[in-house]
Amino acid sequence: MHPGLRLVAAYAWRLLVVGALVYAAFKVLGRFELVAVAVFLGLVVTALLRPLADLLERLVPRPLAVAVALIGSIVVVLGLLALVGSVAAAEAGRLLGEFRGGVGRISRWLEQPPFRIKHGTLQGLHERISTFVATHRGTLISRALSGANRVVEALTGAALALFCSVFFIYGGDRMWLWFHAQLPETARSPWDRAARAAWSTFAGYTRGIIIVAASNATLVGIALFLLRVPLALPLTVLVFFATFIPLIGAPIALAVATVVALAGRGPVIAAAVLVLIVVIGQIEGHVLHPLVMSWAVQLHPVVVAISVIGGSLVAGVIGAIVAVPMVSVVWSVVRTLRTGD
Repeated sequence: MHPGLRLVAAYAWRLLVVGALVYAAFKVLGRFELVAVAVFLGLVVTALLRPLADLLERLVPRPLAVAVALIGSIVVVLGLLALVGSVAAAEAGRLLGEFRGGVGRISRWLEQPPFRIKHGTLQGLHERISTFVATHRGTLISRALSGANRVVEALTGAALALFCSVFFIYGGDRMWLWFHAQLPETARSPWDRAARAAWSTFAGYTRGIIIVAASNATLVGIALFLLRVPLALPLTVLVFFATFIPLIGAPIALAVATVVALAGRGPVIAAAVLVLIVVIGQIEGHVLHPLVMSWAVQLHPVVVAISVIGGSLVAGVIGAIVAVPMVSVVWSVVRTLRTGD
């Protein structure tokens, strides 16, 4: 047998075994999706709040430092959500009138060059949408009610994530030392190096993406307020959370802002927001990500794009969010074990 063919065969069956193990792991995680997501969120909270708890520990006992860090963060998040809700509720009446006039402006704009869409076509589309909603009202309501189960699952996952984060922040290092002591002595050193590299990469990515998301949201918020786009604050928060999906999240959120600007402020302001999408994308891709993320994640943009798309195909939005940190952690572990650092 040719040596090259022997080498290819050796790599092939090993890759098949690794692929089977990865597939089995994803199948198991799929069956326990709620638990896996809750643990992931617990690790995210730990990466964000562990430094704060360590800082507060210099002033107060460790349990109180953990409680202050967690409760303070929850109060800040809930206060922000309450502020967004109050702003949206206050602008609801005015925004409804603007949207009604905006829909008419959009229709007239589409009837003009270069689109030249006939008025009857737009009117027919509106009637078909209204008919579809009226015909399938029961189905839509049932789907909305089934979404209540998702809300219960989300609350359960959030409670489990908070529960896990309490113990991770308070004594995560002791939990790792206990697990480390259960390993054979010959395996302890590589496992310790791999775990430390994985946590350093994950924590760095989590803190980095928070910085990038906050910077994006700040730039977008200033621009939307200056352009007087309706629902500027809720749209800013949407951009913040959408940035957690690399490459595609922020553009999608800004596309929503463009639609709102088109309906509420007209095509000129919508064009300005569209330009904003390009500018913010360039700043994020060429300034923020290289400066903030290079010290934590060393992945080529092609790898990031493939990871996001692959994760979304496997597990939807959740997969798109967790794909890049997972790939980053795996690459960091492989690099550490290979170099022996």
